[in-house]
Amino acid sequence: MRQTVNELEDYKVNLKIKLAFLWTAVMFCYIYGDYFELYVPSKMADFISGDTILNNPLKLFSASVLLAIPACMIFLSIFLKPRSNRILNIVFGVFFTCIMLLIAVRSLTQWYTFYVFLAILESVITSLIVWYAIKWPKAKSE
Repeated sequence: MRQTVNELEDYKVNLKIKLAFLWTAVMFCYIYGDYFELYVPSKMADFISGDTILNNPLKLFSASVLLAIPACMIFLSIFLKPRSNRILNIVFGVFFTCIMLLIAVRSLTQWYTFYVFLAILESVITSLIVWYAIKWPKAKSE
């Protein structure tokens, strides 16, 4: 088989790297969603008055733990052994897909259209994480 001059070379990307980059994409969507939320009218006034969903130390700590999971999955997707890596990617991928779909449904208002878009995009990405983890290739026996 001959390659044409204009054909670009394509490299196979290791599954662990794919998973880490997918978790990275999810984290960027989370950060952008929270950032853009600052532009919603009266949101800053709510922050100043303390009238927010994270209005006590326990809620703030819980949200920190929840958002630390995808951040840690970036690292863990690279460094964990395949078996535990696969399990954690499936469990947390399903968990965050469900959470983001619930947030998308709950956020269906005019000012939160951006949030619904990002929540659906995050759900697609975390679904891809689950898909790749489920389809993790088996080791070849010699």
